[in-house]
Amino acid sequence: MTAKQLSRVEAMPEDETERERSRPRLALPLPSNVIALQSTDRREKLRIVEALLFAAAEPLDEQALARHFMEGEDIKALLDELQSLYAGRGVNLVRVAGKWAFRTAEDLSFLLEKQAVEQRRLSRAALETLAIIAYHQPVTRAEIEEIRGVSTSKGTIDVLLETDWIKLRGRRRAPGRPVTYGTTEAFLSHFGFDSIGDLPGLNELKGAGLLDSNLPPGFSMPNPDDAADLRDDEEPLDDEPLGDGDEEGGDGPA
Repeated sequence: MTAKQLSRVEAMPEDETERERSRPRLALPLPSNVIALQSTDRREKLRIVEALLFAAAEPLDEQALARHFMEGEDIKALLDELQSLYAGRGVNLVRVAGKWAFRTAEDLSFLLEKQAVEQRRLSRAALETLAIIAYHQPVTRAEIEEIRGVSTSKGTIDVLLETDWIKLRGRRRAPGRPVTYGTTEAFLSHFGFDSIGDLPGLNELKGAGLLDSNLPPGFSMPNPDDAADLRDDEEPLDDEPLGDGDEEGGDGPA
C-alpha cells in the first residue's frame, strides 16, 4: 500500500467507516434440519418442540430435539416450560425412560381403556417373571425359579422377549454360564416410568393389595438397578448357543 493510499484510509470519515462495518456479511448456510429462530422468539420455539414431540413415534431425548435448534439452545428450559403449560390438561408432557413424550393424563386414562387394543394377555407366570426381572435384575432363569418357587418355561421368557420388555444382558460368571435378563427402555416407556427407580416400593405395593400386609420379619424389597454396564459377576454374551438351562423348563404356556 502506497503512502497516498494509506493517507486515504486515515482520512476516511468516521461515518463512512461505520457504514463499512454495518454492511451485511454473507452467513454460512445452516444445516437443513436446523430451524433459524430469533433468540427472543420463545413462543415459536415452544411450538416447534411441541410439534416434534407430537410427530415422534417414540419418546425423544433432549439431544434429538437440540439438533433442530442453534447450538447452545436451552432445550431443558423449553421442555420444563412446555411441561408446565400442559399441566392440568387432558394430555401431559412427561419423562419416560429419560426421554420426553406426550401422554394421556393419568387421571383420565380410564376413559381410554375400552378403546385400548390388547395384543396379548400375559399369563400369571409371565407377569410374575416380569416383576422378578424388573426388581432383581440382572437375574438368571434359575434365580427366577428360586424366587417363584416353580419352574419357568422357555415360552414364558420368549413372550417377554417378544414384547421387548426384557432383554438378554450377558452371562453369569458361574458354572454353565447362564444368561442374565434385564428390562428394556420399552418396559419403562410402556409402564410410564422415567427410570427403574420409579417402580413401586414396599408401602405402595401393600397399599395396592399386591403384597400381604403381614410380611415375615426382616422382609425387604430389592433396590432395582437396570444399569447397562455388566456387573462383576457378568460377562458379555457371545455366539455360544443357549444351554439347556436357558431353554427348557415348564410352567405351561405363557
